[in-house]
Order: sequence, then C-alpha cells, then structure tokens
Amino acid sequence: MSKARAIVLAGNPNVGKSTVFNALTGLRQHTGNWPGKTVSAARGTCELDGEAFTIIDTPGAYSLHAHSAEEEAAMEAICFGHADAVIVVCDAACLERNLNLLYQVMEITDRVVLCLNLLDEAGKQGIRVDMNALSGFLGIPVVGACARDGKGMKELLRAASRTMDHNAEPKRAGYSSAIEQAASDLAECLREPLKGIINPRFAALRLMEKDACFRRELAKRMVINASIEAAIQRARDQTGLSPEELSAQLTESVYHAAEEACTLSVHTTKQRTENQLKWDRRLTGWAGVPVMLLLLAVVFFITLKGANWPSEGLTAFFAKAETILQNGLEALHLPDFWTALLTEGAFRTLGKVVAVMLPPMAIFFPLFTLLEDSGYLPRVAFTLDGMFEHCHACGKQALTMCMGCGCNAVGVTGCRIIDSPRERLIAVLTNSFIPCNGRFPMLFAMLTLFFAGGGLGGALASAGLLTGLAALAVGVTLGVSRLLSVTVLKGVPSSYTLELPPYRKPQFGRVILRSLLDRTLFVLGRAASVAAPAGVIIFLLTHLQAGGQTWLAHITAFLDPLGRLMGLDGVILAGFLLGFPANEIVLPMILLAYTAGGSLQEMTSLTALGGILRAHGWTALTALNLMLFSLFHFPCATTLLTIRRETGSAKWTVFAFFLPTVIGMILCMMMAGFAKIF
Repeated sequence: MSKARAIVLAGNPNVGKSTVFNALTGLRQHTGNWPGKTVSAARGTCELDGEAFTIIDTPGAYSLHAHSAEEEAAMEAICFGHADAVIVVCDAACLERNLNLLYQVMEITDRVVLCLNLLDEAGKQGIRVDMNALSGFLGIPVVGACARDGKGMKELLRAASRTMDHNAEPKRAGYSSAIEQAASDLAECLREPLKGIINPRFAALRLMEKDACFRRELAKRMVINASIEAAIQRARDQTGLSPEELSAQLTESVYHAAEEACTLSVHTTKQRTENQLKWDRRLTGWAGVPVMLLLLAVVFFITLKGANWPSEGLTAFFAKAETILQNGLEALHLPDFWTALLTEGAFRTLGKVVAVMLPPMAIFFPLFTLLEDSGYLPRVAFTLDGMFEHCHACGKQALTMCMGCGCNAVGVTGCRIIDSPRERLIAVLTNSFIPCNGRFPMLFAMLTLFFAGGGLGGALASAGLLTGLAALAVGVTLGVSRLLSVTVLKGVPSSYTLELPPYRKPQFGRVILRSLLDRTLFVLGRAASVAAPAGVIIFLLTHLQAGGQTWLAHITAFLDPLGRLMGLDGVILAGFLLGFPANEIVLPMILLAYTAGGSLQEMTSLTALGGILRAHGWTALTALNLMLFSLFHFPCATTLLTIRRETGSAKWTVFAFFLPTVIGMILCMMMAGFAKIF
C-alpha cells in the first residue's frame, strides 16, 4: 500500500466537522452541538479502494484571520500543514456564511473539496442546493453528505483523491484591479523566499493586511528582510488603502462572491420555519434562567430517585464479593495482615467508590449529554453571557464552565478558546468552582442520606437544594471573576462570536453509549485506579501506631479544631486531603476512616451508611457544610497539573489551589456560625 496522503478538514463551528471526522476514521472524537469542542487538531486514518488517508480535524474557525486560539490552530494546519487536499465542511442550511472560509482556503490551494453536510436538516427547512451548479460556479468538487448517518463519506474521499491527482481551477473571489496588481507584484518578490512554504499570492494579501498572527507564523519559517518589508509597503501604497481599509474591501469581495454563489445554487421551496427563532427568544430571554434551573432540577431529581436502589444493590454485591475474596486469600494461607490489607483496605475502598459513584453517573451523564446533543447548552452560554460581560469576563467562559461539569481539567483545557490572556486566566482560576462529575456522586449521596426522606416530596426538596447549590457555584464564579477583573487581572473585555446552532433531535443510542463509555466508565476507571492505593494508605494509617494512637488519629486530631470551626470535623478534612488525587474517593475515605474497626463491611445499603455518619455526630448541617466544601475546595491533582501546564506558572497554580479553598472555608464557617446563632 502506498504512503497515506493527508487530508485536512476545515469548517465553521457547528457544521458537523468532527462528526465527518468520526465517520471517516471510526474514532470516537467527542462531538457536541455547541462551539469550541475541538481546541486542537485531531488525527486519524482510513482506507478506501486500497488507498490510505490521514485525516486531520482542525478546530472550528470562521476565518483564517486568527482572532482566537482555535482559529490560530486551524490557520496553521491549513496554511502550513502541506496537506494533499483540504475538505471544507459547510452547513447546507447556512451556506452563504460558511463560504467565507472556503474562499480563503481556495486562495491557498487548488486541491479543495466542498462538503455540504447536514443536507437532511436543510431539506426539513425547505432548502435545496443545486450541487452541480455550485460546483460549476466554484470550479471545485462539491459532495453532499449527512455525516451523522454516514452518508456521502465514500464519495467525499473519492472526490478528495481525484483532486489530489488532477488539480481543479477554483474561481477565487475577485478584487479590484489595484489590489490584484499590488498583490501580484508583492507575490513575485515573495515567490523565492516562500517556495515550498505557502502560496505567495495568499501570503501577499495577508501581509498587506497586517495579519499579525499570520506574520508571526511566517516568521518562524522565513526571514523577512528589509527589501521584503519595503516591497510590502510599496504594495500597500500601490492600493492607496490603509491595511484596515484593504481588509474591509477584501472581506466585502468575499461576501459578494459567496452571495453570488448562493443566489445561483440555493433554492428555498418553502418559507423557513420561525420555530427556532421563537424558542430562542424564550430560552435566551425572560425565561432563560428559570428554564435553565428547572431543567437542572429535573435532571437532579431523576438522578436522585434512580440512583438509590442500584447503589444499595452494588453495596451488597461488593460486601459478598469481599467475603469471597477474604476466604480465598485465607485458603492460600496468606498472612492475616496482607489479607486484611487487600480486602479491608484496597478492595473495600474500591467497592465503595463503585457503589457510590456508578449509579448516579450512569443516570446523570446521559441526561446531561442529551441536553448537549440537542443544542441547548449554547443557549445556556448565551443566557449567561450578559452576566459574564458585567463581570468584565469573556462570555465564552460560560462554555468552559459547562465543560467543567464533566471534568474541571477538561474545562481548564477548554479555556484555550478564549483569546484574551487575561480573560483566559480568569476562566482557568474559577473553573474549579463548578462541580465536576467526581463531586456529583458525593452530593447525591449526601442528599439521599440526609435530605431525600422516603417520599416524592423529599426527592423534590433534594433536587431543589442541589439546584440551589449549582446556582451558588455559578454565582460565586461570577463574583470571583468580577473581583479578579478589577484587582489582580484588570483589563478591557474582549469581543467574540457565539453561534446558536439549530435544535437537533438527539441520537439517543449513541448518546447513551458515548456517555457510558467516554464519561461514566472513564471517570469510574480513573477513580478505581486511585481508590485501591488510597485504601491501602488509609488501612496503614488506621493500623500503624505512634504514641499509643494510630497515625490517622493523630492527623484527624490535628485537623479537628479547624473542622469544628467549619461545621465539620478532622476526619472529614482528612478525607479531602486523602482524596486530593481524585474527588471521587473523598466520601469513601471518610467512611473508611470512621469504620477502621471493620463495621463498614456489614453495611448492605447506601441508606444504612447514614447510620455510621450519624453515629459520629453528623447532622443535616454537617452534610450541608460538606456539600459546600465539596463545591469550594482545592482542585484535584489532575486539574492542578493541567492548570500548571496551561498557565506555565507555579504562582497561578498555587493561587488556583488556595482561591476556592479559602472561599469554601469562609462559607462553611459562616454557615456554622449562622446555625449556632439561630
């Protein structure tokens, strides 16, 4: 087989580009109906008719004029990646807006294919695209597709393969004669220095516009000497336009060409529906916040009602499995200490993590993913945009905040979509205020044990309380963002584009499968890998003694005064410290610390565990303070390492550790003090 040829996928956000990538390569690149999903390029391989291809999925970008991290990554891959072909993915229902990027790509290379994705949705809106007429006008292959169903993928690869072997003649956007002549003269000066790097005509236009990002990337690959600088200035003078005026004229020419192409090829057979606009006015207007809170409460209610019985069953299962394991180890004549270490330490902790975490995650994640897949999450971001604007932060922080609900480390990485370094740092430092999936199981457990009661009313009250805690997390995020923006991170808010994608019927089968594989089992696997070693550590802490007391007793006694001040105790604080590797193991650490004598083994239901906690002085106030501190405490080890990598600063990493911790301690002390007074 010949060497794999490279194909770059380009396109605006929300056109299904990552879905095309998944359909071509078979990889499970996470797709979602909201912008900012792909922050860095993904790579996969595929074969067709005995020919191998390497597919490169770039971040969604509206333009190759890089104004954000994702557009910069896309520009670098398309301009300097030396791909054998570029497939530009467009939404068939919004073709005119998408063609702006296509015309820019056609300036760079002749080997371009236009993929008209989402043809089924366009048809539902009464939009028909004459692909033959469009192909003839643009001078490049045009392939229709519905990537969600895998339609058109083979035809797309064949078109790209033909384009590699027989270059097309794209019809580029026409500019004024003065601009064309100036670009041609400058391209001639750049031809030799840029040989093998990039199309000199495209480079000439970018340099005349003073595209800082493109110039910076070009500087990595060539030296712009004094003679070239002079040629750039002569080209600008030749047009008689300032760089800003030149950029405006080029953009206007591209829009005119896109309009002409759509007039020729796009036909509307019936008036577009106004339903989406009506729903958007409601969901992003006066009803935006109430609907958001109501949906969140419904998700929490279903999770709370559905998780209790499976948790009880898993607890009983692992109790029996521990007995079987213990009998097996004893039959092998393993020393008592090692038998207890493996069963009461490693296996028992593992069992408690799975029993507490798996049921709520298996319910919560699919529900959350359905909201994401339907297109509702961008409406949440739009609703919160004005609030972030008042806080002098970037509205895209609402998107990274939603990413943090899955994993704070992922949310921190997602902050790359924010262009301003100042606003990006604000988003990084406050992302851990949003409860990640590792914290939700403990929140659900506390509500089940202390607030849910036995009936429907208790479950509704618990769902309302958890919704209130989530709203508090968002409020603290906004408040701290505002505080940082007027103190240590002052600056002027930036502008950005937030697109609301169409509502789409979620693919229930794929959503459930993806949420179970990509989220539930992944997080559970990470927790389990940490739980067993942590169980060994706490077993040693509860069995090794110094001065007549166990090491754990010394640690908890040292932390107890601070814990009591916060309405908690030393064991709870020790549990958070031992759970530093992963939030998922905090509650099992607390339970194991309380039951060092082995009584936890006898518990056969999640509800019965409440008896252990109450026997150690827990009340509803203790559980409430635990939930507060769970919301606001130091990020897990993975998130802190991610913050260190993203910021490149030990100072900001330490700041990110103490910022939520101090806030959590203050809130818990205030709650405990309020309870004592009233």
